[in-house]
Amino acid sequence: MTAPNTPTHFRLSDFDFELPPELIAQHPAPVRSQSKLLDGTGTVAVDRVFADLPQLLNAGDLLVFNDTQVVKARLYGEKDSGGKVEMLIERVLADDVPAGDDAAPGQAPHAPNSHVVVHLKVNKKPATGAKLRMAGNNGHAPNDGFEATLLGRWPNDEGGLFRFRLNRDAYDVMAQYGHVPLPPYITHADDADDESRYQTIFARHPGAVAAPTAALHFDQGVLDALDARGVAQASVTLHVGAGTFSPVKTDDLSEHVMHAERYNVPLETIEAIKACKARGGRVVAVGTTSVRTLESWAATGLTSGDTSIFITPGFDFQVVDALVTNFHLPKSTLMMLISALAGHAHCMALYQHAVAQRYRFFSYGDAMLLSR
Repeated sequence: MTAPNTPTHFRLSDFDFELPPELIAQHPAPVRSQSKLLDGTGTVAVDRVFADLPQLLNAGDLLVFNDTQVVKARLYGEKDSGGKVEMLIERVLADDVPAGDDAAPGQAPHAPNSHVVVHLKVNKKPATGAKLRMAGNNGHAPNDGFEATLLGRWPNDEGGLFRFRLNRDAYDVMAQYGHVPLPPYITHADDADDESRYQTIFARHPGAVAAPTAALHFDQGVLDALDARGVAQASVTLHVGAGTFSPVKTDDLSEHVMHAERYNVPLETIEAIKACKARGGRVVAVGTTSVRTLESWAATGLTSGDTSIFITPGFDFQVVDALVTNFHLPKSTLMMLISALAGHAHCMALYQHAVAQRYRFFSYGDAMLLSR
């Protein structure tokens, strides 16, 4: 279910800024917690390192993490014609499509987790019913790779994604053949370092095709320091989709349609939030995905489902008091979200400071702390 959009007098151009390309981080900091941290909780920006975060929080505060796990969702193959195909699995429909629902009479039911929704990169889109040979030895070796049958567009005939049925379990083929789905602004091919560093240390639930990047800075030392300071911790799950990188194409923000992502708020997290509010603590979301999850739950009352909540200045926050976040793309919905939380003028000034001080931007970049 979707939480309502928020009216705003801002235009897309209000969230633009000049970003030197060399500030786009191509690799993470050597040590997670030694990335920079811009403390934006006061009127003046303060430059710190991420390991300082526990000192900026109070006993009784609650950090809420997104515990989604990035899957190796990028896969390569070819059509019958030999044309190359790149497939990015956006969603596994294990909970939505019964096994065997489209098996032909006399055939065995299809394996669980075989129905997927994907972004497809190919010169000419294949016809419904076409079979793609994926992974393995260019898809030719019968026991090395898998087959993907196109069932149609998703969620309807006009949808921008495609629904496929695989002849093997989707999680198995991603684990065996998949590549880390690095963002489009990271130019190197994924490697073993990306497998570990484009993943949080507390990732538990597979399903994301992009990392909840603010949480990439946390290591065990920071978590131990938070415990020692009396800062509580809880988690939610939002499976980040590739739509998080989709640009806003209209200057009128009310015309923008957000992508949908699956979320879940555990009951123990709800109880932790209530306890935090009761003792006068702050709910500190780690990442914009945690913000969207918590505020979707607050707006709809649903602890799980799909959300396409669009948070812009003027939004009435019900749960989140502060935010740990990375630096975002110009004119992105995430710039609008942080402006809604901490104020548009304040956030734009902080970004000017970050550029001047050569902070590193985007997924592998540095972090900032904001508050309402």
